[in-house]
Amino acid sequence: MATTLLMAFGLMLIIEGVLPFLAPRVWRETFRRVTELADGQIRFIGLSSMIVGLVMLMVVK
Repeated sequence: MATTLLMAFGLMLIIEGVLPFLAPRVWRETFRRVTELADGQIRFIGLSSMIVGLVMLMVVK
């Protein structure tokens, strides 16, 4: 299980690094806009992301 978790973490880091690597200006502007959102909006984005990830895991499994 530890190997799978490390592989998943490594894949997440690769995916997270694609946009800053390919388009740093777009990434910076997107990050700036996110910092201007209210706490509730950021929490909703985080919750939505977790739900989508959970559904994806359930579908794949």
